[in-house]
Parts: sequence; structure tokens; C-alpha cells
Amino acid sequence: MSHVETFRYDNRIVRAFAIATAVWGIVGMLAGILIAVQLFWPALNMGPYLSFGRLRPLHTNAVIFAFVGNGIFMGVYHSTQRLCKARMFNDTLSWIHFWGWQLIIVCAALSLPMGFTSSKEYAELEWPIDLLITGVWVVFAVNFFGTLWRRRERHMYVALWFYIATIVTVAVLHIFNSLALPVNAMKSYSVYAGVQDALVQWWYGHNRVAFFLTPPYLGLMYYYLPKAANRPVFSYRLSIIHFWALIFIYIWAGPHHLLFTALPDWAQSLGMVFSLMLIAPSWGGMLNGLLTLRGAWDRVREEPVLKFLVVGVTAYGMATLEGPLLSIKSVNALSHYTDWTIAHVHTGALGWNGFMTFGILYWLMPVLYRTNLYSKKLANIHFWVGLTGILFYVLPLYWAGITQSLMWKEFTEEGVLRYPNFLDTVIKIIPFYVMRAIGGTLFLGGACVMTYNLWMTCKQGSFEPETEASAPALKGQPIHDGHDTYKHRWLERLPVTFTVLTVVAILIGGLVEIIPLYLVKSNVPTIATVMPYTPLELEGRDIYIREGCVSCHSQMIRPFRSETARYGDYSKPGEFVFDHPFLWGSKRTGPDLAREGAQGRNHAWHFLHLENPQSTSPGSIMPDYRWLLANRLNTKYTRRKISVMRKLGVPYPDFFEEIAVTRLDQQAEEIADTLRNQLPDRSDDIHADREVIALIAYLQRLGSDALREVPFEEEF
Repeated sequence: MSHVETFRYDNRIVRAFAIATAVWGIVGMLAGILIAVQLFWPALNMGPYLSFGRLRPLHTNAVIFAFVGNGIFMGVYHSTQRLCKARMFNDTLSWIHFWGWQLIIVCAALSLPMGFTSSKEYAELEWPIDLLITGVWVVFAVNFFGTLWRRRERHMYVALWFYIATIVTVAVLHIFNSLALPVNAMKSYSVYAGVQDALVQWWYGHNRVAFFLTPPYLGLMYYYLPKAANRPVFSYRLSIIHFWALIFIYIWAGPHHLLFTALPDWAQSLGMVFSLMLIAPSWGGMLNGLLTLRGAWDRVREEPVLKFLVVGVTAYGMATLEGPLLSIKSVNALSHYTDWTIAHVHTGALGWNGFMTFGILYWLMPVLYRTNLYSKKLANIHFWVGLTGILFYVLPLYWAGITQSLMWKEFTEEGVLRYPNFLDTVIKIIPFYVMRAIGGTLFLGGACVMTYNLWMTCKQGSFEPETEASAPALKGQPIHDGHDTYKHRWLERLPVTFTVLTVVAILIGGLVEIIPLYLVKSNVPTIATVMPYTPLELEGRDIYIREGCVSCHSQMIRPFRSETARYGDYSKPGEFVFDHPFLWGSKRTGPDLAREGAQGRNHAWHFLHLENPQSTSPGSIMPDYRWLLANRLNTKYTRRKISVMRKLGVPYPDFFEEIAVTRLDQQAEEIADTLRNQLPDRSDDIHADREVIALIAYLQRLGSDALREVPFEEEF
């Protein structure tokens, strides 16, 4: 008979993450509303630091890693202690984790508006912050696995399985996708280029969303939904199938973000097939959650906590059905690069992550403060306002997305594009953007109601810093508990073995997809006329990245009649071999720019367009970039950039960095002289040392390699 031990659960760390969840949620949603309004009111792009291109990654990072991230840690720290019947491994590590994560969020909030970005979606933060993320995640992992090691409950409940998968998979994804060579303290270049970079990024991008926004919340669902309903999980067997099938299949699905691109067809097909297979485990998990409520539906009508959790689980089912459907090539040909994708993402973000977080907060805070929820009426108001906000957000965007795609693809009876001007499609969907902003405002309003409700709940209660509990020590407990109906229970008693098998399951798909892209040269055939960027073009490309232009413009022409008629020849893998990082984009708020340099627009058009887009494109929603005309181009790190690029395999001539700035100045003067000839009345405003000159050089370079007749070795 094992000795019964008394211990205390730490509630302080749980409360800290709960408060951070509510605060950062409101901040992230405010940023989202601002950029939503900027899309139909360009005047709200107030200078460089508050422009859409810089704020958009701030919004995504805030809602994913600040709001949802703190929500994950809140639930994990609370539930893990109860499931393991042990206090967290080390209180100091808990607080290092908390304050380290808040520091990361603050660094993101400062660096992204300043233009320090890698441009990779969901991985925009530059290398020093990436290192900080790695360190804080290791602290979290040590604290979690240390708690598992000290547990007093031999059996690992299903929620812990999903926490384990999250910790190890996010670590693998973050490390491999963040590999880069630094140029300076806040600038780096990805070690991957072009097609390889795209595959690694979307292996990360899809699975960072998948494993940061899905498995931890499934773990929270398996813990908090039964708690709130006071019912056991519907099926233990289904939870086993759900877990192992999900983590094995999910990791293969990343290439479905790159259908019809320059990625090899075999990789695209793998992504599509495994995405379709995801429907089974995803819906298995959703049904396991909803069927847990069997016999408790009367309580769902009465309890706002259960309302939020039910809608959250339902939204998970909807999003995980729609995602695989969007990976079918014929559907993807209609949806990709449109607002349909934005609607799909926010069904999951607002419904699954948002409503699940709200439900857990409504359940957890009264427990921590040993009281009842201040107002169920306010919670119900929050529920209906938030649900209305979701509908106002996603439904107009579905309509907008389909409208965009059909207009892009429509031809006249004479066989020419009916809407050759991309701006025609933009103007058509502006009313939907207005409705989307209204929906986001409603959702934020609901979150503010929740924050007030929880604040009043805390005021009327008494916080319990530590909860006393007792349980027999693990040592001395029988290896078998007499309930081993399933052999899986044996594995659940072996956390190290369980973790190793989890790592193997998530690595297989990534290795099978990524390694052949590096080992088989035919996957990325080179093109003799494609040359490295000149120093001025490289600086211009970095300005393009800094300003977040990739958020609105793609650089990938798909092999569709409508796209080749509008933009030019479809994109080839060899065109991007010197692109560190790739800039294919995932949304077309503006036209594709892959062949911009071959469109015949002169330097003056680009100069005027960047200064005031409406002057060249009446009705445009693009913000102006007047500061580029005033800012002097910083060439302090040009040599270093060339040197780093050479280390990454870009074939610049030996010692080219020694003459790089001279070459840059020469090309800048040529462009400035041309501009003065084209805009004689603006001669006094045109200076060769301004950032706008570098950006024009880069834009005019795009697609021009296809027009070159000699190999770059002869011309460079």
C-alpha cells in the first residue's frame, strides 16, 4: 500500500495566464479591426508604423500566440496538475515561462510595426526573438515533462497526450523553419530558397496552426468539456484513434497550401490526399466531444459555459471538414488567393479557439475565486453577440471570395478577360469588407463584456492561491490496475516511450516530403537566364519585405488560362532559386507581381503609384508609401547581405561585396535619371539615394529574367 501524500496545486500561475489571455485577446482583436477597416478606408494607414502591411502580421501573432497561446498555457497549467495529481515541477520555471512569453509578445508588438520581419506567415519574428521563443519553449517543456515524471497518477489521461504532441511538434517545426543566417541584430535570410523554402514554410505554417491551435485545444476539450458537463468522455477507444491518426496524418498536409504552384506535383498530391484523410480523425474528435454531452442537452440551454464549448467544438468540425475540401485541386483552383481562405481560417480562429477559450475562462475563473459567475445573463449576451459577430465576419467573406475568383476567371465570348483590370474585382467586394469589420467589432464587444463579467466575478469572490490535495505516491502503486481492457493503457503509463513514438509519428510525413526536394535535383530544375539580384534590387526586396507587401500581393502565376492571360507565363521552380526567403504569398488583395517587370510600366508609374496609388489607379485601396520618397536608403549592411547570400549558395562573383555599394549607386543613378526625364516637373523630388528607387529596381526586376537571352554568368 503506497503512502498518501499531501500537496498543493499552484493557482497563481493559472490566474496569471488567464489575465494575460483576456488582455492580449482584446489587443489582438483591436489590431484585427483596425486592419479590417483599413481595407476599405485606406486613409487609416497612418504612416509606416500603422500601415496594413506591418500591422497584419502583428494581428495574426497577437491572436495566435498572445491570446490563444496564453489560453493554452492557462488550461495546461491548471489541468496538468489535476491530471498528474502533482504541483507543477518547478514554480520558478512556471514564472520564467510566463514572463518570458509576455516578453516575446512585447518584442513582437514592437518589432513588427518597425518592419523587422522575416515575411514568413506565422513565423515573421526575426532571429533574436526566435531564439527567445526556443528558450521559453524549452522551459515550458521541462516544466511539463518534469510534472509528468513526478505524477501520482500512473495513467496518463487523453488530454496529456495532446499536450505532449503539441510540445514536441511545435519545437520541431519552429527550429527547422526558423533556420537562418543573420545579417545584423534584426535582419536575417532563410537558409532555404524558393521552392524548398515554400515547402518548409507551409510544412511549418499548416502544422504550426494545426499543432498550436488544434491539439492543445483538443486536450483542453477532453478535460474541460466533461468537467463542465459533469459527464465522462463518450469513447475512450475513439480518443485513441483520434489522437494517433490525427498527429500522423496532419503533418503531411502542408503542401495543400501550394497547389498549382511551382512545387513538384508529387508533393502537391501527397498534401491533397492526406488532407482528405484528415476528415476522419478530425470528425472523430468532434463527435467524441459532442457525444460527451449525451443526456446533458438540457443543461446546454441553461449554462453559457456549455454553449460556448458546444459552438467551439462544432466550429472545429466545420473548419476541419472545409479545410480538406479546400485541398481538392478543383476547389482550390476557385478558393486560393481569395477571401474564402480568410473566412475559413476565421471559422476556426473565432469559433474553435475563441469560443473554447471563452468557455474555459467562464468555467475556470469562478473555480479559482471560489464563487459563482457574476452574471449568466451577461455571459449569454456575450454568446449571442459573439456568434452574430462570427456570422457577420465569415459569411460576407465567403461571398467575397467566390465573387473574386469568378471575376478573375471570366472571359468574354471573344475569348478575352471580361475584367482585365484587377481593381474591378477589388471595388466589387468593398461592401463585404465593411460587413467583415462590423462582425469583428461585434466579436470584440462580446470579449469586452466577458472581461467585465470575469472582473466582477473576481471582485465578489476570494482567490485561492493554492488548492490542497492528497494522493498515494506513484511508487508502490500496482503496475496493472485491473482495468486493462485496452493495451494502449500500458503505453499511457510510459511517458518517455509515449513521447518517442509521438515524435516518430510526426516526423515521418515531414521527412518523406522535404528530403526528396533536396536530394533529387530534377525537382527544382535551374534556368540559365535567372540571375542573382543586384545589390540595389536586393535592398529593394528587403524594403518590400519590411513593408509587408507579400500580405497583399502574390508572386506565383498558376498554370490557368485566366492567370497567364492576365499576368504572363506561369511560374517555374527555377525562377526562385536565389529567393531567400520565397515571396509567393497566400492572398491577392492586389494583383500578382511575378511578371511585374515585364508589364511595360515605366519607372514614373511606379514612383507615382507608391506615392499615391489612387493617382494611377482610381479607387485603389492600397495605402500610400510616401515615406519611401523621403527615407534615405541604408547601405550600411549591403556588403554583409551579399556575403551572407554567398554563404547560402547564391553565386555572386568572388569579392563582389567589395564593389556592391558602388554597383548599387550606379544603378540607382540610372533609375533616378530616367525618372527625371519621365517626370521633369518632379525633378527636385527625385533622389538616387532614396528607398523608393531601390523598390522600383526590385519591382522592375520581377519577371524580367524570362526576357533575358544570355546566361547570367555572361551578364552579371
